[in-house]
Amino acid sequence: METTVTDQQTQEAEIVAIKQVIATLEHSQQNELPEEFVGLFRADAIWTTGGGKRLTGRDEISSFTHQVLPGAMKDSTATYEVVNVLFIRPDVVAVKVHAQYWTLEGEPIGNPGTPLYVMAKEDGQWLLVACQNTEVLDQ
Repeated sequence: METTVTDQQTQEAEIVAIKQVIATLEHSQQNELPEEFVGLFRADAIWTTGGGKRLTGRDEISSFTHQVLPGAMKDSTATYEVVNVLFIRPDVVAVKVHAQYWTLEGEPIGNPGTPLYVMAKEDGQWLLVACQNTEVLDQ
């Protein structure tokens, strides 16, 4: 197996683009925009929700998202912060994110989340391919 190392400047530009995907994910959640959210996934993506539900393919992800997202942010909001990007290949990354739900007054709701998103760059666009949302339990 041959691994290609991208130069620092290229990686930094890609990280900016990857962070934009996560910012769009945050925007779609905060504003209850299921189509914007679903558009971030590759057609054959897999996603395990924070509740452990496995979703396979954009159609199944879309169906679930259209059921749960409208109304979900009525009394709260959510934030997503990229904490680590690991380049597996120049066009494949593992992205570790810190997620938190908040009251509209700015108080945290529940435990934070620590999603892991595997993303692939296709036709110049970073897409979510394999995602696992995980709640951080008190230890």
